[in-house]
This record gives sequence, structure tokens and C-alpha cells, in this order.
Amino acid sequence: KSPYAGPFLVGFFVSLALAFRQVPSLKGFAYTIWIFAAVTVSLFYPQYFSKIGDFELKKLVIPLLQVIMFGMGSQMSLDDFAGILRQPKGVVIGVACQFAIMPSLGFALATVLPFPPEVATGVILIGCSPSGLASNVMSFIARANVPLSVTVTAVTTLLAPLLTPALLKLLAGQFLPIDFWKMVIEISNMVILPIIAGLMFNLFAYGRDSAKRTWVQIAVFALLILLRNTVVSRTGGDFWPGVLTDAFWFLMLPVAAAWLFKVAAKGRKEWLDDALSVVSKVGIALIITVITAAGRDSLLQIGLLLIVSCLIHNLAGYTLGYWSARLFGLDEQSCRTVAIEVGMQNGGLASGLALQMGKVATVGLAPAVFGPMMNITGSSLATWWRSRPPRILSEP
Repeated sequence: KSPYAGPFLVGFFVSLALAFRQVPSLKGFAYTIWIFAAVTVSLFYPQYFSKIGDFELKKLVIPLLQVIMFGMGSQMSLDDFAGILRQPKGVVIGVACQFAIMPSLGFALATVLPFPPEVATGVILIGCSPSGLASNVMSFIARANVPLSVTVTAVTTLLAPLLTPALLKLLAGQFLPIDFWKMVIEISNMVILPIIAGLMFNLFAYGRDSAKRTWVQIAVFALLILLRNTVVSRTGGDFWPGVLTDAFWFLMLPVAAAWLFKVAAKGRKEWLDDALSVVSKVGIALIITVITAAGRDSLLQIGLLLIVSCLIHNLAGYTLGYWSARLFGLDEQSCRTVAIEVGMQNGGLASGLALQMGKVATVGLAPAVFGPMMNITGSSLATWWRSRPPRILSEP
């Protein structure tokens, strides 16, 4: 290969990202182009994204994912789950489509295409993951049903500790042994506990709930921690030490952080939102870059086939999600929302699970490819739909 190929491609993507930032209609794609630049660097110079001294950079994946999930929780409250009562039909259809369509598509692609077993497991894993924050952003851009999007994301995320391991064991057990209970605990650590911390922060930093509602929410969060440690104890862990540790990190510490935020930043939510957005974007970029560097050799061997597989998976998710919602009689806005929720997955969670399985260089490849791709297709679809508002938006 030419020694100038790497610098040329990196320079091209950096220049393209900077150019996109100057064009309002293309500004939304700039971040994805930055991801391509980062991935290109990691492909040509993987040694810089594997270790710093004796420290392995892949150890940053889980903490970064937890920070991202905390950010997600800090933007939510229990009112977001009230959407289940306001739009029960849409929520049920959205959640059912999410955990039926994408896992089935992943299994079909992994079975039909000639992937090595561990890469095939990664294809199924991305299908079994819940939707993420990106789907909420795309629903907003598309002028879809944003409250439904937020609720479906919240519900699928909370169901993930049980449904993701169960579906993965069912569909990918033939490719790779799956430890169901171990994965339940890992998803709880990566998703549920940080989201609880974020909800606690939101409750005390911005919440105006009555004392009764506040204590009810704290009781719910404490119950979730007790349930998690019950599972941990059944796999050999210590119950009460785990409960006390989780209560400190994910209940008491967020309350202290909320108090400091109200004192130091005077509760300026916009400032924190911007900071968390930057941290999330940098975190996702770093996760993808580290995983790409770790799996560089495997990716170069099967890269094109994996890209095609992820593209089919993603586009079929949009299509089947939309038409399934139409079949069950949802309005146009909600159909668009379900399409986006189904087609866009939480690639960060899938990457974290691949790391915990010790297979980040193989199982982690599909999430690393799927993430940037879904942002490109999702942005394009959302922008196209935005220019074609559903009739309900134009009615008085």
C-alpha cells in the first residue's frame, strides 16, 4: 500500500467534515464524517489505539458507555414512561417490532452469509440490542412522534437486561456459548445502574415533584438495585456489600452531584445538555475507534461483506418497522417513529457486551460498522421525511 494513502484519506474526511459544518443542510452529517476519519486513522495506525504504555484502551469502553447512559438518564424522568399510558398501542407495537424484527433479521443474515462464528454472533448481537438516543434525535428531525420515540427507547432499554441475553442465547447459541445470567448482570452494570444515576440526578437537579412522588421514585430505584444484587448473589456475588456499593455510586453520589450542579452552575440545564452531548459524541467516537483498531485484521478480511450485511440489516429494519406499524393501524407520524426506532440500535451497548465477552475484535465488529452506517441512513431518512410532513402536521 502507498505510505500516503492513510494521511490522504484522513485529510479527505477531515476536510469533508469541516466543509459540511459550513453548509446548514449538511451540518447534521458532519459528526458521522468525523467518525469515518477516526475509523480511517485506526485502520491505518491501529497501534496508537490499542495501548498507551501498559494501559489497554479497550478498558475505557465500559466507563465511556456508562457515562453516555448516565447522560441519557439525566435527560429523562418518570414522566417519559407515562407515554405508555398516553400511547399504549404505539409503545407496544414499537417495542414488539424492536425485539422481533431486528433479532430475526440478524439471525437470517448471520445464517445465510459466510461469516466466521464470532462475527456472526456480532451480527445477531446488534439486532438483539435496544434502540438508543440517536433514534430520538432522528425522530425529532423527521417531525415524527417524539414522545413515542422517547418512551419506546426508555422501555426497550429497561427490557434489554432480560430480552437481549435471552434472544442472543436463543439465536446465537449455535455460534458461541452465551452465559445468560452473566450477560444480565453486565447489561445492568452498563445500562440500568447509570440510567438510575441519571434519573436521580435529574430528580434532584431539576425535579419539582412532591415529596411523595420523590420518595416513590427513590423506592423504585432502590428496588431495582435490590433485584440486580439478588441476581448477582445467585451467581456467587455478595448481596449486601453489592447493595451498599450500588446505593452509594448510583443513588447518593448523583444526589450530591445534583446539589453541586445547582450551586456551581445555578441549574443551567442548557450548559449541562451541551456538555453531555459533547462527551457522548466523543465517547462514541472513541469506542468505535478502539474496537476498529482491535478488530482491524478481521475487518480487512470480511469488511465488504460485513458492510453489506449491516446495510441490509439497517434498511430492512426501517422498512419492516414502518410497514408493520401501518399494518397495525398507527398514524403516519407514529409509523415513521417505529421505523426509526427499529432500524437504529444501541451500538455502544453491543460493543460493550462484545468487550465483556472477551471478543471485541470479532463480535464487536458488526456494532462498530453498524453505528456509523445507521447515523448516515437515519439522518438521510429523517431529512427526507422532514421535507414531506405527514398530513396531521398541516391540519389546524
